[in-house]
Amino acid sequence: MDAVMGPIARYFKFAERGTNFLTESRAGLTTFMVMAYIIFVNPSILGAGFGLKPDQLAAYAAATALIAGIMTIAMGVVGNYPLALAAGLGINAIVAFTLVAGKGLTPSGAMGVIVIEGLAITVLVVIGLREAIMAAVPLALKRSIGVGIGLFILFIGFVNGGMIITPQGGSPIVTLAFPTQTAQFVFLLGLLITVSLYVLKVRAALIISIFVTTIVALIAGVAKVPDTGLTVTPSFTTLGNFDLGNVFSKLGLITALLTIFAIMLSDFFDTMGTVTGVAEEAGLTTADGMVPGIGRVLVVDSVAAFAGGMAGISSNTTYIESAAGVAEGGRTGFASVITGILFLLAIFLSPLAGIIPSQATAPALVLVGYLMFTLIKDVNVADVEDGLPALLTIILMPLTYDITVGIGAGFISWVLIKLLKGKWAEVHWLMYGVSFAFVVYFAKDWIQTFIK
Repeated sequence: MDAVMGPIARYFKFAERGTNFLTESRAGLTTFMVMAYIIFVNPSILGAGFGLKPDQLAAYAAATALIAGIMTIAMGVVGNYPLALAAGLGINAIVAFTLVAGKGLTPSGAMGVIVIEGLAITVLVVIGLREAIMAAVPLALKRSIGVGIGLFILFIGFVNGGMIITPQGGSPIVTLAFPTQTAQFVFLLGLLITVSLYVLKVRAALIISIFVTTIVALIAGVAKVPDTGLTVTPSFTTLGNFDLGNVFSKLGLITALLTIFAIMLSDFFDTMGTVTGVAEEAGLTTADGMVPGIGRVLVVDSVAAFAGGMAGISSNTTYIESAAGVAEGGRTGFASVITGILFLLAIFLSPLAGIIPSQATAPALVLVGYLMFTLIKDVNVADVEDGLPALLTIILMPLTYDITVGIGAGFISWVLIKLLKGKWAEVHWLMYGVSFAFVVYFAKDWIQTFIK
């Protein structure tokens, strides 16, 4: 046993970080349990935007677990941090509702966008620009992006649960639906279960609530087992389902490039805060708050972005839920290896995705949205220089059903306010460039009238 454990302990630096095999294994299991919900939530979000049938969701669940497993193991082995990756909530909503349902791209075309922006981020990491751009964006905007995406995800949860609808006549645009249907009551029960488990600090609260609510939905007739039954063999038909040319043929060159750029921004800012926060909780940051070896972490995270696109299941990114494993004592990448292995084993649960209704996954979206919303506490909303751009960033995402609009409005307004107050020197040149690009993005339809 020592012949096996010895090299593992030395490679992952168990002694140096004050941990051991059992502690890391327990931490890896904990992280998996609090993240496993994504195996079913990701297909639910993509399915809603793509118009998928229930029997098509199993393949998306299998690929979600597969890429999460591979990239989490890679993070452990290469980065040696207790960080786990999976399909990113927020980016998958952009893919489903902005690119496909909104702009009319095909599902494979939307995944092509993710491949392109993932490759672009990887190039930026390799040449060292990702950290430079991260440093140029004010912290208030970074946090506001997370808050806005959280509200967007929460909004999607209530829509999928059937509680927020567009009334007949279209006025107001959305309204609260009084529950009269069985599916709505199933959602409300699921939300009660989810919140109760979370408040009581039950581990794996989200995945437990999804399974319990699904059982209720089956009993109530809201969900049913497919007539063909549940196949034991996982399906991987989504792998390779991406089209690099669809976005250009559908939107035109300028609009396509700006769309890719905007989505790259939303994918871009998620990892740094997550990595820094989890590493700080684990006591692995330096005195000045830096994360040693973060370059390796960013490379794996960037590769995960386009790997998710190539697998047809959206960009994969580092999860803040990794902090749960850290709380259990995880300090090295071996915890991530354990988490990754469990994701690979979970592939065999993917056929269950076909019977899990949206009413069972929607409560998880509401809770995740709340957790992302808590970042608002770190934004100084009383200061107009940060507060107004933060408000525009946060509120325009759910109101327009478009994350890109919120990011662009926040960037432009932040730079404009700085200029109006004579603080132009406080604005990094990259912020000027990005904000100008967003101005072009918002004016793209008007600009194209001159190009044609």
